[in-house]
Formats: sequence, structure tokens, C-alpha cells
Amino acid sequence: MMRPLPLLALLLFVTAPAAADEPPRPNILFCIADDASQPHFGAYGCDWVNTPAFDRVAREGLLFTNAWTPNAKCAPSRACILTGRNTWQLEEACNHQPFFPQKFRSYAQALDEHGYFVGRTAKGWAPGVAKDASGRPRHLAGKPFNQKQTKPPANGMSRIDYAGNFEVFLDQKPEDAPFCFWYGGLEPHRRYEYGSGAAKAGKKIDDIPEVPAFWPDTETVRNDMLDYAFEIEYFDQHLGRMLAALEQRGQLENTIVVVTSDNGMPFPRVKGQEYALSNHLPLAIMWPAGIENPGRTIDDFINFIDFAPTFLELAGLDVESAGMQPITGSSLTEYFRGNAEGIVNKQRDHVLIGKERHDVGRPQDQGYPIRGIVKDGYLYLRNFETQRWPAGDPITGYLNCDGSPTKTLILQLRRDGKDDSYWQQSFGKRPAEELYDIRTDRVCLHNLANSDEHREIRERLSRQMMEELKAQGDPRMHGAGHIFDQYPVASERTANYYERFTSGEKVPAGWVNLSDYEAEPIEAESK
Repeated sequence: MMRPLPLLALLLFVTAPAAADEPPRPNILFCIADDASQPHFGAYGCDWVNTPAFDRVAREGLLFTNAWTPNAKCAPSRACILTGRNTWQLEEACNHQPFFPQKFRSYAQALDEHGYFVGRTAKGWAPGVAKDASGRPRHLAGKPFNQKQTKPPANGMSRIDYAGNFEVFLDQKPEDAPFCFWYGGLEPHRRYEYGSGAAKAGKKIDDIPEVPAFWPDTETVRNDMLDYAFEIEYFDQHLGRMLAALEQRGQLENTIVVVTSDNGMPFPRVKGQEYALSNHLPLAIMWPAGIENPGRTIDDFINFIDFAPTFLELAGLDVESAGMQPITGSSLTEYFRGNAEGIVNKQRDHVLIGKERHDVGRPQDQGYPIRGIVKDGYLYLRNFETQRWPAGDPITGYLNCDGSPTKTLILQLRRDGKDDSYWQQSFGKRPAEELYDIRTDRVCLHNLANSDEHREIRERLSRQMMEELKAQGDPRMHGAGHIFDQYPVASERTANYYERFTSGEKVPAGWVNLSDYEAEPIEAESK
């Protein structure tokens, strides 16, 4: 076994593409689950979701406890990863289902042009349209490798054999080229086979120690959570097969393996929102030849915009040579050296988050603009258009929340007049400002924004957030936030959804249950 490289050898990676007398540039295996929150991986102490492959990456590499996406929805979150820029710096790509601007290139495209063999399986950047000036598709995460299929253990899981396609990719890789591969698993994205977690994985509803307080604690919700767990485990199984394939080929030693998720779990008040369970995500990084003293836990704030500069640096590229727009993120290579853990870099003490338009369903395809900052144990949020519905309009089915047994139950409890508190927390309108102490209130239920005791904290966080967003050129800080509502939806199937739906057209939306549509508009305000 090779020992971890000393600092001098590691630095050789980041100065220029490898010459004959230099260590080879590292391979990159980037693995991203689809809709999985941070607490639900074994390395973080979860015992009702079995993730041995993720846990191995953490054990033999680094486990990050404070990794955050700036925008908790598939397309904008992945755009941050690929470009190294926050979504409010990405024009149309701040939105979900956009036309990706041609001016922004991805790290994968840059590596492909500088000697790396680049590919992906399943979900790369999506959903949306990314084309070059001649109208050809841009493979922002790499050329697709999806030909191998398999029979998954439950309905709703993808038939793509992720690990099998990774081996096809490795078979095609030129012998002397480093590789960059994106494993974009489609789990635990919905839909799920209801009851599969119990029936096929042998899980028990009592295995779940606690149901988040913004959902009813019922057998239906617990089964929904077990099905979600089963899907995470399927993603993890393919990760394990990929690690084994690299070991068998003698390529694991010089491969940096990054494992994370794009946004939180596809449940009400999580996915598509900007709370802790929405944006706070798992992250483990393993690189046997390049990480000194593995097994460390890092508590610094890590942002998804930090991945692109890390990969460029390890490939010996800077932003100019990569042909990319200026990058806002910072490389993570400082954590690969030495033996420090816990708080390592005190300047990494916060992260900015926010969103614009996620899914369709409001009049004129409007979004729900939010900006926020996480710092000093607090999450501060500013809601800019409080007259709009946070999860989408009721009449069109709250389209920023995937259809699920949990969602349907919450809506039905309200319709039956039994309990509207869960509806209010997930779907009701919100105040202009929110402040949560996420050290004691991880589920973000107790808004402290109007507390005299927390006034100084709220004002300080708001001021810092606004100053940094202005410095980053956020249009919303410069009186031009309306531009995000005006960018077109890239799907003709769902564009102008609200107007078409309310005029009687049967507009398809496969991610929402038919029973979730409201018969008429609701005018309840937030409590």
C-alpha cells in the first residue's frame, strides 16, 4: 500500500498537468444521491439507515459535519457544484428547470479538454436544457454511460445499473488518462414502492427513533420514511460496488471519492425549502494517496461551490486555463494535509443559502425568493414575497413538494378539519423574517425573529447576508430580483402551468398526486 503523499508531492498535483517525472493527477469519482438529508447516513450516528459504503469513505477519509448546498433543489444545487458559483450568480441556472446559460462552463467540461476521461451515469445536471451555440446538448457532468440495466429491488427505483456502467466507463478509459466520473444516483428521489422498506428490507417502524415534529407521527409516515431509507441503501450499495471495482483494478489509491447529496429528503417542509434538513447535506471524501491521517471529522462550513475549485486545483488548472467564469468557492485541499480536525479554518464560519423559482404552479410561473445565512448556530431567512405560497399554490397541488403518502396525509388532515397545524408548517404562508437556533431546533419550528432577546443576532446576520450578496452581484440585492421570474421554463409541457390548469387544461405533473389538488384557492395566512 502507498502511504499518503507528503505535502510536497501533493502540491505537484496542483501546479500543472502531470509530466513524466511527476505523480499522476488523481482520478475523481463524484457520487451524488438524489434527495437525501444529512442525518440519514450511518457515519452521522443513524442506525435505521444502513450505509456501509458511505461510512467506509468517511472512515478511510474525511467526514464533514457542516456541508451545505446554497439552493435545495436538483438543478440549481447541481449548477453550484459544476460551476463553483452561487445560484444567484448563475442567471437562469438559479431556477429549477431552466435553460442553462451558455456562458457558464462546468469543471467536467474543463477536465475533458485537459486530458481527463470524463463521463457520468444517470442524473447529471437536471432538469433543464443545456445546449451550445449550435444547438447540441452540453454534457455538463460528462458523457452519459447508461447502457447497462438491472432489476432493482423495488418499484420506483431506477433500472440503470450505476456500478455496471462505471465499469463500462473504466473499460473504455485510455490507459494513461486520469478519469473524472459523476455517479448521479436517482435514489432516494420519489416515487417509492409504499411499504418496501418493511416488506423487502425487513425494517420496522419502531426502528425510527423520532419523526420530525412537523409531520404527524403515524404508521403511514413512518413507512414512508422506511421506504426512503431503503432507497438510500440502494444508492449506497452501488457506491460499494464502485469502490470494489476500483480496488480490483488497482485504481482506488489515487482516486478522490466524494459522496454527497443534492438536497434534502423529498418530504414536506424539506426538499425545495431552505431549512436545515433542506440544505444541510452529507459529505465524505476519501483519497488514500492524498489525504493524510484519514478518519478525521471536520466541522468547518463547506459549501457546494467548493467542489469545482478543488477538482480544478487537483487537475493542475486555474479558472483562466479552464475557460470558466470566476469562481466564488474555495478549494478543500487544505483539509487533505496534516492532522487537524474539528474547527480547522475559522474563516469558514458560515454559508449563504437561497432560492428563486423551483417548480411551476404559481401565476406567471413565479418563484418564492428566499435568501439566508447559517452562522453561529443560527439559521436566518429572509422571505421576499410573503404574499406567495412557499410550496406552490394550493389550487395546482403545491408543486414544489413531491407527491407522497406523508404529503397526502397532511393535506387530508386539514381538509377533514382534524388538524391544520402540519399543513401550516409545510404549506402555509410565512413571515418576512425567520430565525432558528439549529443547535436545539434542527427542524426549524420555533421562529425567534421577533424575539427581543435575539434582535441583535437577527440584525447582525441580516446585515452580513445582505452585504455579501451585494458583493457577489445578486440581482435581488440590486433591485432586479424580478429577472428570475422572467426567465422562461425550459419545458413546454409545464410552462405557464397555473394559467393552463385554471383554464381547464389537464396539464401533466407526474410528481404530484391527483388527490393533492385543492378544489379552490385557500386564503389562510401564516400564524
